[in-house]
Amino acid sequence: MSAGHPWFLNTVVEVNTLLRPEKLLETCLAVEEENFRKRTSGKESRTLDIDIILYGDRIVKKPGLTIPHPEFRNRRFVLAPLVEIAPSVVDPVTGKTVRELFERVNDPGMVQRFGAPLR
Repeated sequence: MSAGHPWFLNTVVEVNTLLRPEKLLETCLAVEEENFRKRTSGKESRTLDIDIILYGDRIVKKPGLTIPHPEFRNRRFVLAPLVEIAPSVVDPVTGKTVRELFERVNDPGMVQRFGAPLR
């Protein structure tokens, strides 16, 4: 958490899917909508925010969909839980592992574990 920003709960999950990235995004957006997420252009508080961080070693750049997520390398709140479940996964853009990205992140935000990882 950084100054001026409220606390929020964040998690990462690893999934196996047969869905193509575009269909996976469509599914994520439907789940958000079912949970009363209203998408606007701002950085307002929201009930739910589902991002596709990585999709194997794929790089996708299409309108409305960029994989890897363009900001994940700069966000301690994404990298901290990600390093717990996938430290050796390689970012296909930088060639660095998730652990290396976490060790180099400049985000001053604080991350506090809420519970033990689920396996």
